[in-house]
Amino acid sequence: MMLPQIRGLQSLLLFLPIALLLHLIGIDEIFVFAASALAIIPLAKILGEATEVVAEKTGPRIGGLLNATFGNAAELIITLAAIRAGQVQLVLASITGSILGNLLLVLGFAMFFGGIKNGRQLFDRRQVDTDATMTVLALIAMSVPSLFSLYIPDAGLVEGLSLTSAGTMLILYMLFVVYTLRCCTSEGCAPVTAREALPVHAWSTRKASSIMGLSMIGIALMSELLVSSVEAVTATLGLTPFFVGIIIVPIIGNVAEHLVAVQAARQNKMDLSLSISLGSSLQIALFVMPVLVFVSLLLGSPLTLEFNLLELIALTAASMISALVSLDGESNWLEGAMLLAVYGILAMAFFFLPIKL
Repeated sequence: MMLPQIRGLQSLLLFLPIALLLHLIGIDEIFVFAASALAIIPLAKILGEATEVVAEKTGPRIGGLLNATFGNAAELIITLAAIRAGQVQLVLASITGSILGNLLLVLGFAMFFGGIKNGRQLFDRRQVDTDATMTVLALIAMSVPSLFSLYIPDAGLVEGLSLTSAGTMLILYMLFVVYTLRCCTSEGCAPVTAREALPVHAWSTRKASSIMGLSMIGIALMSELLVSSVEAVTATLGLTPFFVGIIIVPIIGNVAEHLVAVQAARQNKMDLSLSISLGSSLQIALFVMPVLVFVSLLLGSPLTLEFNLLELIALTAASMISALVSLDGESNWLEGAMLLAVYGILAMAFFFLPIKL
């Protein structure tokens, strides 16, 4: 049975027409930001459900690729809207925030609430070991252009290094997907996805595909309003665009998926919960980010992988602590509290950081 919070998300769809109406009549953009953010949450949830239905009906191999492609579609659409608006640094901050959120916030809540209800929880450490290794590799690929750009004065060379790193990350991610599908097939199991925690719909493939398309259109519209109102929101609330990008935007784009991961942990399905949290961070780092690098060239706002030192330190800390609490094959509520504490400290530090993007 789904959590009431997840069922109630659909009521937030009312904020889609509200956001459009507020934008058209010229209401204060802080209300437009809030309404569009609330509308994205159920749209992302519906998109995920439709993707799962299509994936279920297309078989494990194509279904696995669909989940890999559309698993973070909402995040991808939001960041594309930011690139079109020329807010490249906001995009980099949101990428960092998405990875931090999945490794610390989502995994922390899952272990905390799952541990409180079920006590010590066990999971397959083999898959976690692979995901943890891939996370470290993704961090290395992100760090190289960022650090080497400090010593390469030619911006063209830095852009070339970013493109090379992005291409390598995409290839590595495709190999990871192929390996996961083949390994799972050889062991006679279906790829672990969120379908076990999402509601079962009797949608046909055509209906699910139509819902996917409509959901993406809705997310695109709301993302445009969200991004266009960021500047006004930061000025009104006294927040830096960096904080909005690294904390607020990632939470908005992934709330539905976060709730599914926590629900899975409460149902004592920690393998599923870890697959959602760690897998989502890998999708962001190895799929969404490289795609943004290449698409940004077409949009006329080249995105280079130049993260600041504080972001790299935060990502290193997140990957280390999440690996330490996961590699033993068991979890408890105290380990979840540790992850949440690290996320809270980082969020507070970023809140007081006077960075203007």
